[in-house]
Amino acid sequence: MAVGFAVTSHGGHYNGRITLFVVLSCTMAAMGGVIFGYDIGISGGVTSMDSFLKKFFPEVYKNMKEDNKISNYCKFDSELLTSFTSSLYVAGLFASFVASWITKKFGRKPTILAGGAAFLIGAALGGAAFNIYMVIFGRVLLGVGVGFANQAVPLYLSEMAPPRHRGAINNGFQFSIGVGALSANLINFGTEKIKDGWGWRISLALAAVPASILTLGALFLPETPNSLIQRSKEYGEAELMLRRVRGTTNVQAELDDLIKASSVAKTMNDPFKKILQRKYRPQLVMAIAIPFFQQVTGINVIAFYAPVLFRAIGLGESASLLSAVVTGVVGTGSTFISMLIVDKLGRRVLFLVGGIQMLVSQVMVGGIMAAELGDHGGVSKGYAFLVLFLICVYVAGFGWSWGPLGWLVPSEIFPLEIRSAAQSITVAVSFLFTFIVAQTFLAMLCHLKSGIFFFFGGWVVLMTAFVYYLLPETKNLPIEQMDRVWKEHWFWKRIVVEERSTHKMETA
Repeated sequence: MAVGFAVTSHGGHYNGRITLFVVLSCTMAAMGGVIFGYDIGISGGVTSMDSFLKKFFPEVYKNMKEDNKISNYCKFDSELLTSFTSSLYVAGLFASFVASWITKKFGRKPTILAGGAAFLIGAALGGAAFNIYMVIFGRVLLGVGVGFANQAVPLYLSEMAPPRHRGAINNGFQFSIGVGALSANLINFGTEKIKDGWGWRISLALAAVPASILTLGALFLPETPNSLIQRSKEYGEAELMLRRVRGTTNVQAELDDLIKASSVAKTMNDPFKKILQRKYRPQLVMAIAIPFFQQVTGINVIAFYAPVLFRAIGLGESASLLSAVVTGVVGTGSTFISMLIVDKLGRRVLFLVGGIQMLVSQVMVGGIMAAELGDHGGVSKGYAFLVLFLICVYVAGFGWSWGPLGWLVPSEIFPLEIRSAAQSITVAVSFLFTFIVAQTFLAMLCHLKSGIFFFFGGWVVLMTAFVYYLLPETKNLPIEQMDRVWKEHWFWKRIVVEERSTHKMETA
């Protein structure tokens, strides 16, 4: 029996409520975020553990422990270490395009299931690894799992959610990423204390826990009404599912919109070619720009390398891992706040406030490190904890802006006919620039030193201006009526309206 509370979309007159069925389905699907977050937290933590470095990256361990001539900023600069971190993102990039085809052809549910299974195997390999090749191959399988999950889960959440609460439910994906990263940081903090030096194995192997939950849970996930309609000529099953999802029998208006969108989608054989058309220009720009900007906020600098960064400024191994736990708590808490307010304040307000908050904290961290942290030695404890506080301010800003909204906005703006292809572009761009940042950060830290924070701060200025001028508000609008926001936007209407006018003249 469906339980919940009634909602009516401000923009689309759909009936329905948030049902227990939707809550349980979306909670299970959001485990795809937990596996991503867990991997981000774990990889950053184990690469700061002496026992892990000694076994797989002895050169880094030697630089850190024995070579006092190497700059604080350069001790972790290792091509092999960056390959370990970034191999996941290369695999995820290619996997996202395969996932796009599976998502469109077979549905969102099989894609989530396959992602969980790949991640599970990768976790087993990582925990059992006895050489660097096993570690990196395990990372590649984790990347396949994350690529599949990141492609399908945000779509699943946006399609299952009632329009008025789509922001809160979809932000649950980023919240789950935060929960996964926080869990990983806590586990790293505990396993680092194991004296025999095998704690890193526990850290890597425990990734199998959320992966198992996702894989088993995916077996029982319902398919979204949107996907059922897209893949079938009969709409009876989709109507029954829509009634169950919305908790009401009065779903005709929403069903009609879904059928209309599906009819358009079924006429298209090549969505990747279709998305290049002028009328989809706003969506294509957002599919590329939003994940790009999300990665150049600098957040993955903190997420991957927080323990490494805190060690660079003079904190010990345990203190560094504990500091990563603190930033994880702050990030998860701020994302939870975003879930509560995103459908009230809207996407743009959170983007702008978060951007200003990130910029101020990045400039202050860069200034302190420039003034206090030289190539050798550390900073005083007072300054170290001030840097930790400012990084928490930065993480909070990301946690209620670019973190969740970087997944939410792309997943809700694409029309059904290009949705799967566009989402795979979003995920691929995200992985591509995550890979680039992960691959270059340690070298950039070595050469730019404290200037790394000013580098990312400059990008934050640019992305905040981009949102202010080019991103329309999307809150409360039904996902299949989202084309309205582009027709009414001061800039994009010139492109999409002109395209429609030209098309009409050509067909007349």
